[in-house]
Amino acid sequence: MTDLFFTSAPDQNEVYKVGDVVEVYCDHENEEGERIRDWLTGTVAQVDPKMIAVQFQKNVYLTDGWMVPDHVLWVPKNSSNIRHPVRKRRKTRPKVR
Repeated sequence: MTDLFFTSAPDQNEVYKVGDVVEVYCDHENEEGERIRDWLTGTVAQVDPKMIAVQFQKNVYLTDGWMVPDHVLWVPKNSSNIRHPVRKRRKTRPKVR
Protein backbone atom coordinates (compact mmCIF):
# COMPACT_ATOMS: atom_id res chain seq x y z
CA MET A 1 0.00 0.00 0.00
CA THR A 2 1.33 3.45 -0.84
CA ASP A 3 2.02 6.01 1.85
CA LEU A 4 0.20 9.34 1.91
CA PHE A 5 2.34 12.40 2.39
CA PHE A 6 0.77 15.73 3.29
CA THR A 7 2.34 19.14 2.79
CA SER A 8 -0.15 20.46 5.35
CA ALA A 9 -2.47 18.91 7.88
CA PRO A 10 -5.66 17.35 6.52
CA ASP A 11 -8.72 19.58 6.70
CA GLN A 12 -10.58 18.76 9.91
CA ASN A 13 -13.55 20.93 8.92
CA GLU A 14 -15.08 18.40 6.54
CA VAL A 15 -18.64 19.15 5.44
CA TYR A 16 -19.53 15.44 5.50
CA LYS A 17 -18.35 12.85 8.01
CA VAL A 18 -18.67 9.06 8.10
CA GLY A 19 -22.10 8.19 9.48
CA ASP A 20 -23.80 11.41 8.32
CA VAL A 21 -27.19 11.06 6.67
CA VAL A 22 -27.18 12.78 3.26
CA GLU A 23 -29.32 13.02 0.14
CA VAL A 24 -27.90 12.29 -3.31
CA TYR A 25 -29.58 13.15 -6.62
CA CYS A 26 -29.23 9.87 -8.50
CA ASP A 27 -30.97 7.13 -10.48
CA HIS A 28 -32.64 4.63 -8.16
CA GLU A 29 -35.72 2.46 -7.71
CA ASN A 30 -38.82 3.80 -5.97
CA GLU A 31 -41.22 1.77 -3.80
CA GLU A 32 -42.99 0.41 -6.91
CA GLY A 33 -39.71 -0.83 -8.39
CA GLU A 34 -39.66 1.83 -11.12
CA ARG A 35 -36.38 3.50 -11.97
CA ILE A 36 -36.45 7.25 -11.28
CA ARG A 37 -34.00 10.14 -10.91
CA ASP A 38 -34.60 12.01 -7.67
CA TRP A 39 -33.10 12.70 -4.25
CA LEU A 40 -32.38 9.52 -2.24
CA THR A 41 -31.33 9.35 1.40
CA GLY A 42 -28.19 7.41 2.27
CA THR A 43 -25.36 7.23 4.82
CA VAL A 44 -21.79 8.45 4.30
CA ALA A 45 -19.60 5.32 4.35
CA GLN A 46 -16.22 6.87 3.50
CA VAL A 47 -14.69 10.32 2.98
CA ASP A 48 -11.61 10.70 0.78
CA PRO A 49 -9.78 13.92 -0.12
CA LYS A 50 -11.92 14.39 -3.26
CA MET A 51 -14.80 11.89 -3.08
CA ILE A 52 -17.54 10.75 -0.72
CA ALA A 53 -18.93 7.19 -0.66
CA VAL A 54 -22.64 7.02 0.17
CA GLN A 55 -24.39 3.73 0.94
CA PHE A 56 -28.09 3.27 0.22
CA GLN A 57 -30.75 0.74 1.19
CA LYS A 58 -32.24 0.75 -2.34
CA ASN A 59 -30.79 -0.17 -5.72
CA VAL A 60 -28.89 2.74 -7.29
CA TYR A 61 -27.65 3.07 -10.87
CA LEU A 62 -24.75 4.72 -12.64
CA THR A 63 -25.47 7.32 -15.31
CA ASP A 64 -24.85 4.79 -18.09
CA GLY A 65 -27.47 2.43 -16.64
CA TRP A 66 -25.43 -0.13 -14.70
CA MET A 67 -26.73 -1.04 -11.25
CA VAL A 68 -24.25 -0.50 -8.42
CA PRO A 69 -23.96 -3.98 -6.84
CA ASP A 70 -22.94 -2.92 -3.33
CA HIS A 71 -25.37 0.05 -3.09
CA VAL A 72 -22.38 2.42 -2.59
CA LEU A 73 -22.19 5.42 -4.89
CA TRP A 74 -19.12 7.67 -5.03
CA VAL A 75 -19.83 11.40 -5.37
CA PRO A 76 -17.33 14.29 -5.74
CA LYS A 77 -17.21 16.50 -2.63
CA ASN A 78 -17.95 19.66 -4.61
CA SER A 79 -20.90 18.12 -6.50
CA SER A 80 -24.30 19.81 -6.48
CA ASN A 81 -25.83 16.31 -6.39
CA ILE A 82 -25.15 15.78 -2.67
CA ARG A 83 -26.62 17.69 0.24
CA HIS A 84 -27.63 17.41 3.86
CA PRO A 85 -31.26 16.25 4.16
CA VAL A 86 -33.91 18.89 3.64
CA ARG A 87 -36.20 19.08 6.64
CA LYS A 88 -39.68 18.02 5.76
CA ARG A 89 -42.45 19.90 7.48
CA ARG A 90 -45.05 17.78 9.14
CA LYS A 91 -48.63 18.70 8.64
CA THR A 92 -50.17 19.87 11.86
CA ARG A 93 -53.64 18.89 12.81
CA PRO A 94 -55.97 21.58 14.06
CA LYS A 95 -56.46 21.54 17.80
CA VAL A 96 -59.77 20.13 18.97
CA ARG A 97 -61.40 22.20 21.68
